[in-house]
Amino acid sequence: MSMSRAGSSGTAALERAGAETVKRAVQLDVACRFQESLVCYQEGIDLLLQVVKATTDEAKKHRYRQKISEYMTRAEDIKKHIEKEKQDGKYHKQIRIEENATGFGYEKLFHEYLTEIVSEVWVEDPYIRQVHQLYNFLRFCEMLVKGPCKVKTIHLLTSCDEGSRSEQRIALEGIQQSLSNYGVTLSIEFSSSIHDREIRFNNGWMIKIGRGLDYFKKPQGRFSIGYCDLDLRPCHETTVDVFHTKHTKQM
Repeated sequence: MSMSRAGSSGTAALERAGAETVKRAVQLDVACRFQESLVCYQEGIDLLLQVVKATTDEAKKHRYRQKISEYMTRAEDIKKHIEKEKQDGKYHKQIRIEENATGFGYEKLFHEYLTEIVSEVWVEDPYIRQVHQLYNFLRFCEMLVKGPCKVKTIHLLTSCDEGSRSEQRIALEGIQQSLSNYGVTLSIEFSSSIHDREIRFNNGWMIKIGRGLDYFKKPQGRFSIGYCDLDLRPCHETTVDVFHTKHTKQM
């Protein structure tokens, strides 16, 4: 294949990807799923800018520049709308995780809210008790350590497992000690009356998951796909509600 044909093929692929991404952005926009729509607009604009840069067709360049300008204007309007909802304390996004759905590992779910300014996290979850739930919490902590945020303090409020209290405490103290090696302080409190499940970041984001951190199904075996990578693990049906508040609740 000649270089010119290869270049033309690459540009066509960028055009298709850009068109599909922008189409998805518009669909999400119409559905009032503004946060997701904004991400798609931004990705689509980036792809179309690459098309403009790569193409030699001046008419096509002009056409795409006009479209890009329209999409940038809409993306900016959405950004302002989201910011106003945050300031008014009205922001609410809901994600529905279907039964057996995959692709909902912790990094996928939380990454857009873990900005660089996050330094403190509050976790309320009554079910950080059994071994698999303790591992879930450990995985969540690992995600926080990896960044891009610079978490210094994690507050955990959970219930006590009366059946294996010592095992639960040993596991949590192990996580606490391990986090301290990374300069992160884990404070642990127990409550017999806790029912709510929520996670708060000190940049104002609050995430409520119907099943808490324990929304993954049990893997088929220790050597089955999804045992290690939670993005590949089937989920139980649950709902994730995301809010933004000016004042992060102190436990």
